[in-house]
Amino acid sequence: MGADPEGRFEELYETSYRPLLGYTLRRCPDPDDAADVVAETFTVAWRRIEAVPRGDEARLWLFGVARKVLANHRRGERRHEQRTAALRAQLAASPLVADLPGEDLSALGRVFRALPEDDRELLALVAWERLSPAEIATVLGTSANVVRVRLYRARKRFARRLAEAGIHHSRAVAFEGSRL
Repeated sequence: MGADPEGRFEELYETSYRPLLGYTLRRCPDPDDAADVVAETFTVAWRRIEAVPRGDEARLWLFGVARKVLANHRRGERRHEQRTAALRAQLAASPLVADLPGEDLSALGRVFRALPEDDRELLALVAWERLSPAEIATVLGTSANVVRVRLYRARKRFARRLAEAGIHHSRAVAFEGSRL
């Protein structure tokens, strides 16, 4: 390998990509995760090209880096799973969720998810973030009057779709008729 960092990296990549990909694929259940690990490994190699050993030691160095990247990836996945489990537990204990039977919640959720994205955003900012029309206007970069009109229309569409779905739960009615 020559003194040219780009040339050295290209040669390193060409000779080591397939073995590294095989290594990560055997250790990651998801091929996308394996590709991410390989990409991160080569990012480290690019940043530290001067520290990469010469000859066959370079390949072994890359395997060591990939091993560390995999470990970091697994730790990140565990942290994500723990946060997700904690959030699910918190949501399950929420009075809003606890008051709805499971069937109604999934039906309500399906109706909500079927709304246009702009309607979902407005309704979520009101119901979940508890923002006023003036605050929403600031977030969206528009006027409070525009937000009030859009919110009125979004609530009407949501109420109509709830009724069409046969959902007449008190939480849904309270959401549709809230003062905001």
